[in-house]
Amino acid sequence: MIIQNDMTTMEKLTILSDAAKYDVACTSSGVDKKNNGQGMGNAQASGICHSFSADGRCISLLKILFTNECVFDCKYCANRSSNDVVRATFTPEEVCSLTMEFYRRNYIEGLFLSSGIVKSPDNTMRLLCETVMLLREKYHFGGYIHLKGIPGAAPDLIEAAGWYADRMSVNLELPTADGLKALAPHKTRKNILTPMRQIQNGIIENKNQYTIGSNKGFNASRNLILSNAELSLEASSNKEIITNISSMDYALATQNKQKFVPAGQSTQMIIGATKESDYQIMSVAEALYDNFDLKRVFYSAFMNVNQDIRLPSTETGPPLLREHRLYQADWLLRFYGFQTMELLDEKHPNFNVLLDPKCDWALRHLEVFPVEINRADYYSLLRVPGIGTNSAQRIMLARKSAVLDFKDLKRMGIVLKRAVYFITCSGRMMYPINIEENFITRQLVALKDQVPLGIEKDITFQQLSLFDDVNFKPDYPIALKMANI
Repeated sequence: MIIQNDMTTMEKLTILSDAAKYDVACTSSGVDKKNNGQGMGNAQASGICHSFSADGRCISLLKILFTNECVFDCKYCANRSSNDVVRATFTPEEVCSLTMEFYRRNYIEGLFLSSGIVKSPDNTMRLLCETVMLLREKYHFGGYIHLKGIPGAAPDLIEAAGWYADRMSVNLELPTADGLKALAPHKTRKNILTPMRQIQNGIIENKNQYTIGSNKGFNASRNLILSNAELSLEASSNKEIITNISSMDYALATQNKQKFVPAGQSTQMIIGATKESDYQIMSVAEALYDNFDLKRVFYSAFMNVNQDIRLPSTETGPPLLREHRLYQADWLLRFYGFQTMELLDEKHPNFNVLLDPKCDWALRHLEVFPVEINRADYYSLLRVPGIGTNSAQRIMLARKSAVLDFKDLKRMGIVLKRAVYFITCSGRMMYPINIEENFITRQLVALKDQVPLGIEKDITFQQLSLFDDVNFKPDYPIALKMANI
């Protein structure tokens, strides 16, 4: 472990923003750019990432770790204790200064703050609480804050953080308890799920019991942070600040409703580090949505940054296509009314490489198609490939005043090159189509936008058998090559 004591804030930012890139709760995206001398302001890539709000707006966040020091030795983590890497740690005041300076320059709209485990989970969570309290109370920062909850930290510290953060997340890391035991022996499923449950209960209680001017939970948490900050390792540099804050009246608590984690909570799972199937992963995600009211489950394709023999080989690169399919399926669970058992089962535990989960489901359930556009209910429309939530809403609204045909659907943005095999308008298909699984699959696989990157364009969806009586057609280019025709 290499620790440098005399680092500038910029040097720390370079190290700790790079270390934060493995947390995929938001998509990393930044650029170094200097103006041409006629404008004002430059852009720097360090730590800037993009997230998206519920209404579709793109929000820039300062994405950093508080520290990349860690007492844990998770086999997959670049910051594990056994790795010989340069270590850096911010002070709470440095994080606040960076956040405010970036915000004043209109680089960011909020902060994404995670951390390694320095000394202990309680000590780390205490420092994070102190940081967000300074941001809110000393600097009066009203922007978005996404804060990581530290597994194993005391419940009162988790609660204290929840009164200052907009969103919190506790990373599940690996889908199963066996996976954690093998690759992250310092973490347990109980230590991870306990703060998740606490955050969920806190959100519910805050919604049901809050009354203006009498937020006892917030006041108790505020006092806890103040008392703990005076005892922390960095207290000497912040003692005057903490003393001044203790006499302040927090405007948001006295003038507005103080909310506990108002943007909800999320989590992350690493995909491909252990042998769980897609069925197991999606079952865990579905249980988290149903039982913990999570806003999002993020999936991170495993990258073997440590080249550890206990980790799987990634010679062909991270499993990005698998990650993509999981996100598509996750979207179906959250917005399209699907359940995991409809998409996968023990006999078919992994997603189709060539087709997205919705198309694959439709091809395995041709008995429910075609769907009549002018009569089908909303959830039946959502199950048609090529029709999304916005398109289904447009159809439901438009057909109140008109009988829809295929030209109308094209104007609404329906992807007819996929939907045409599964719908009728006034009882008629767009053109005569053989409703047969093999035929439709060949047509869908032939679509350029359907075949993922890294998949051969001339691949067929079926493997030929020596015992098949095959009529060679243009739909079977590989078979033609093999037969030298």
